[in-house]
Amino acid sequence: MSQFFQIHPETPQKRLINQAVDILRRGGVIVYPTDSAYAIGCHLGDKQAADRIKRIRRLDDKHNFTLVCRDLSDIGVYAKVDNTQYRLLKNFTPGPYTFILDATSEVPRRLLHPKRRTVGVRVPDNAIVQELLGELGEPIMSSTLILPGETEPMTDPYDIRDTLEHELDLIIDGGFCGMEATTVVDFTGEAPVVTRVGKGDPAPFEV
Repeated sequence: MSQFFQIHPETPQKRLINQAVDILRRGGVIVYPTDSAYAIGCHLGDKQAADRIKRIRRLDDKHNFTLVCRDLSDIGVYAKVDNTQYRLLKNFTPGPYTFILDATSEVPRRLLHPKRRTVGVRVPDNAIVQELLGELGEPIMSSTLILPGETEPMTDPYDIRDTLEHELDLIIDGGFCGMEATTVVDFTGEAPVVTRVGKGDPAPFEV
């Protein structure tokens, strides 16, 4: 049975943030709001928790998890970013984008694309996530909460509780945060390529 925290979307309660981070550190799987849709996530180093997310979403080993980061300095630890990419990322973070970048050796092998050694990273514009990441001190390994057979993310924390309360450790109710996934931009080629259009405006990255 999962816990259910109602956390204020603008002034998150420190006590609940600390409890949520403790659940993550102990191997918990949580659902939390972002600036685009609800996400499901776990501690970066926890293979068992990652396997639970795969079971819930019925993902195969080719699925790319996203590292949800607090800021650009976090991204620089886990992804290789050149000066041009850095300027673009600086302009569009935080925001509803996921960026595909070449991974550094800090990224666990199981998180990488099996053939390309790339990783997805993002910095959400959401106070709850920012507080979680600040307390945790490292990225949250995440995926948009889209259930098997569905094309849209889940948006209502109470529906999420009714559907998944026996499979999760924590659901954070941060209010309505949208129902679109992020826009995905691949930076691993010579020029950025938009591979999924979501909440973020794709126009700045389309050549």
